[in-house]
Amino acid sequence: MIQPGRPELLKVQGLCSGYGLGQVLYDVDLHIGQGEILGVLGRNGMGKTTLVRSIMGLVKPTRGQITFGDLVISGMAPHRIAQQGIALVPEGRQVFGNLSVLEHLTTFYRAGADSAQNWTPQRLLELFPRLAERRAHMGNQLSGGEQQMLAIARALVTNPRLLILDEATEGLAPLVREEVWNVLSTLRSAGHAMLVIDKYVHRLIDIADRHAIIEKGLVAWSGSSAQLDADRSLWSRHLGL
Repeated sequence: MIQPGRPELLKVQGLCSGYGLGQVLYDVDLHIGQGEILGVLGRNGMGKTTLVRSIMGLVKPTRGQITFGDLVISGMAPHRIAQQGIALVPEGRQVFGNLSVLEHLTTFYRAGADSAQNWTPQRLLELFPRLAERRAHMGNQLSGGEQQMLAIARALVTNPRLLILDEATEGLAPLVREEVWNVLSTLRSAGHAMLVIDKYVHRLIDIADRHAIIEKGLVAWSGSSAQLDADRSLWSRHLGL
């Protein structure tokens, strides 16, 4: 359940989705309130990325409805969904090799609704000191960790109402991974709504309000961080930890 007093931001109802004749998601229900963080967990191949791609319009649902604010976005084109205020940090980073760090941020910058939530290129360079040092470097000149930071900064500079991160710490060195978690903690303190897919359950518990475990395309469990932390049998049963 969404925490009391938080208006609903994203609502996924009865979502069925897949590729061609292969169904991946079965009647998935998810809710995220304004300023709330939802952690999505599950083993590889269980449908987590398909869920994200369905929300972003990259995969067309076969049944169900996705609502963002007061608007039904299921079936919309991806660029129109992004315009409503959803930003994705995709698995694999996908930065542009022929654009500099600063060009990434200035090209994608879109002013926020108010000054408090307005992530400008300069504010993001302050949030990511490594990127500030490499502001003139091209995307293909950055390390994997720096590319991941740039992917997050590029999403934030659009000043989204909802930030989605798909395995944002995957494959990163421990120190760089810690920097990313620190940034997510900063965003939590700033009241950013997020959907975060990650395998590091301990860290996800620290920042998320609630969690959903996806198994074989179904929501196998959902609950609060305190509930997930208290029941380690869920970890071994659904996550293999």
